Amino acid sequence: MSGSDTKATRPLHVVLMGGQSDSLTIFRAPLIRALIARGHRVTTLAGRPDATAIQKLTAMGAAHLTVPLDRTGGDPLADVWTLWRLTCALRSLKPDVFLAYQIKPVTYGLIAAWAARVPRRIGMITGLGYAFVEEPGRRLARALALIAYRLALPLARRVIFQNHDDIDLFTRAGLLRPGQAVRVHGSGVDLQAFAPAPLPKGVPAFLLIARLIRDKGVADYVQAARIVRARHPEARFRLVGPFDSNPARIEPATVEHWVEEGVIDYLGPLDDVRPAIAQAGIFVLPSYYREGAPRTILEAMAMAMAMGRPVITTDVAGCRDTIVDGESGLLIPPRDPAALAQAMLRLIGAPDLAARMGRSARLRAEALFDAETVSAAVIAEVEG
Repeated sequence: MSGSDTKATRPLHVVLMGGQSDSLTIFRAPLIRALIARGHRVTTLAGRPDATAIQKLTAMGAAHLTVPLDRTGGDPLADVWTLWRLTCALRSLKPDVFLAYQIKPVTYGLIAAWAARVPRRIGMITGLGYAFVEEPGRRLARALALIAYRLALPLARRVIFQNHDDIDLFTRAGLLRPGQAVRVHGSGVDLQAFAPAPLPKGVPAFLLIARLIRDKGVADYVQAARIVRARHPEARFRLVGPFDSNPARIEPATVEHWVEEGVIDYLGPLDDVRPAIAQAGIFVLPSYYREGAPRTILEAMAMAMAMGRPVITTDVAGCRDTIVDGESGLLIPPRDPAALAQAMLRLIGAPDLAARMGRSARLRAEALFDAETVSAAVIAEVEG
């Protein structure tokens, strides 16, 4: 039974917090609609207001409040101000349930919800991000992130994860109580909106959808494209996604250089990625980010699978949970453009294999990533 099949026994006021308002509409819309269909009142909180996103949230029936939240900053005074403003907002809203995703909404939000005496507090770990990439320059960021989780997670009734690797990591770090962790498969995909589309014929076409940061493997994608184009100059390599303020960001000038070189087609950020997926035969995710099936890039992979696209991705946390190697796609080592190019060449040379993998990918999306199923699992925790 989906979360919207019947009304809840007791209507609740649920506050759902994310980093940006547009992420709430792109990745949390099925959950918001399901909560409202169950009779609950939903208020969304986010930083970086987006007028279009706020209009969409209002149209769904949710109220929205913009709060001060610097997603990547580290100003202690600004962080104290954020905590205070969040606490005041939650005291005013008086919700029954506080539910947050992304590191700052989870850590700051849970502390503020505890201070505001919100009775039911839930965190969603949708990806560990920049701080958890194993590079020497990020050890301080990782230590600070672990401290923040150590302070915040004991205040949560449940912590929802999207893969077992992250549950294991948090358990080994002593961040979880027995029985506190719950596993769901991603954020859910609307399988009707992302219906299967025929694989394009003719020119081989690949697609990567990601925020433009190095940890997503964007540069590896470009290098692999150079290798493949040496043998198949007609092949197209498309890149979709916004620029970012992350310390590992890729500068616009670099992307412009790749476009001028002719190695990629940059389509920018897209409100609707379905046409881009339909025009591509193979979805590529060469991430070495410590993903944990996060709300953005791995959700894009699930969307591509729902549309019947085989996937080439890396054997890292989250990514390896999403496909079955050799069945719905191919797993490659992270940070290995040559291996990525070989996987691309393999599927170019075997269109029947790519088609079989695409069909298997759709079946896997139906089994694991249906938005109704995922929303029902989250709502069970909200109402429990």
